[in-house]
Amino acid sequence: MIKVERSFPAPESLAVEAQKANGSYSKPDVVSRLKEDFHDKCYICEINHLQDPQVEHLLPHKGGTYPERKFDWNNLFLSCGHCNYVKNQSKYDDGIIDCCKEDPEDLIWFRFEEKNVQVSAKNKENRKAALTAELVTEVFNRKNTGMRIYSSEQRMTELTIEMNKLYSTLEEMEEHPESQFALRKARALLRKESQFAAFKRCYVRENADRYPALQGI
Repeated sequence: MIKVERSFPAPESLAVEAQKANGSYSKPDVVSRLKEDFHDKCYICEINHLQDPQVEHLLPHKGGTYPERKFDWNNLFLSCGHCNYVKNQSKYDDGIIDCCKEDPEDLIWFRFEEKNVQVSAKNKENRKAALTAELVTEVFNRKNTGMRIYSSEQRMTELTIEMNKLYSTLEEMEEHPESQFALRKARALLRKESQFAAFKRCYVRENADRYPALQGI
């Protein structure tokens, strides 16, 4: 999960659909804007080029219980079906980090070690950070049904591939410190638009002494 800059004003269809008895919060203009703002990535797991994109509510509207949340542009996020399913548990109803308002990288450690996802809040007393860390961990490890096993393993496989790309590029930088090509490749992998950017950026920050040229990206 990375910091996202939400564009304004809100898509025009939201105000129109909010006046209808059965209005839709996922009209084409909403989906298009969310795809652009969120770099075509699920805001929770950061897998990209979604095959099952969904418009997800950060705070649940629960049918008609909280009608003001249903069409609130600030409450709509781009999610994959897997993460939306996992997040749809009452323990997350109080709210996770709003990555359009707070930077998750300031609040959470995103670690990947030996094909094991370890996500934790930097401050355990921060309830939203702790819940967010639990959610991100869960979407990579949810295995209560056959499809959840498949979806979790798919994300773990994609994350492994991306981290291995980073490791290889960093090795290339260390072997050829004068190579601008290797430096550009590393910076591209660390861009917020990149898949699983939070994990890759956290690794580089935690190894700042080895990769000073990549700090502050």
